Amino acid sequence: MFPARALGTLLTSSSAVLRESGLLSRVSGACSAPCPGIWTRSPAAAASSAASCSRSGPSLIMQPGVRHYARAVRKKPAPESQLSDLPPTMLKMEYAAVPLAQTTDDIVKRLISLELASHSEKLQLKKEQLIAKVQRDEHDRSSVEVKVAILTARIRNYQEHLQKHHKDKANKRRMLMAIDRRKKLLKNLRVVHYEAFEKVCNLLGIAYTFPPEYYRRTTRRWLAKKALCIKVFKEVQKRNAENRLKSKKTQNDPKSGETRTSVQ
Repeated sequence: MFPARALGTLLTSSSAVLRESGLLSRVSGACSAPCPGIWTRSPAAAASSAASCSRSGPSLIMQPGVRHYARAVRKKPAPESQLSDLPPTMLKMEYAAVPLAQTTDDIVKRLISLELASHSEKLQLKKEQLIAKVQRDEHDRSSVEVKVAILTARIRNYQEHLQKHHKDKANKRRMLMAIDRRKKLLKNLRVVHYEAFEKVCNLLGIAYTFPPEYYRRTTRRWLAKKALCIKVFKEVQKRNAENRLKSKKTQNDPKSGETRTSVQ
């Protein structure tokens, strides 16, 4: 290791040599003056400052990367609600048949219209509209078509809710149960009355898909159980056939009939 004096003399001598050669003055002149715009984000200002520094001397400053502190948030488009086609000036269900409601004040009309109605009241009105499309007559409230219409309005309401609150597991389960119930009703309606099935699907906008075929992964346990069930079934069929044959023989044998009468 060098002592402190020897190190100081070495540094002073090296600086003197650099001054004589003129290299230190160039580097200090290049880096002492701050280059304007070198830390800005615009590429044009950075290019101009880099050019000015290159004229004065060797460029020793590197441009930092651009940092995106505030990125634009991409908002998903809001889902179209099934209640969007209900006009706000439409009266509620309980006031639609009242003749005085058409001639009241504007403030009262706003109170009894859908403008200030709750979501449940609007949903009930949508259910009534769907029921009116598919019901068989004016007093029909219990047919398969009416049940399908009610379930359709309920399912679409659940779908709109889950698009906003996708972690709501309870309502997701209710929606899946309603879908299964509607599938079962549509399947029975398709078998019993195909024309009514097509009419309901067209009026309510339901895309009916056929249920998948039953599929079960084959395992050794399942194969052994199936073979045992088939074997038991065949044995039972064989015993039943033997019993039927014995009963026929006893009915055709006259001696057996005499013995029965004598015993009686």
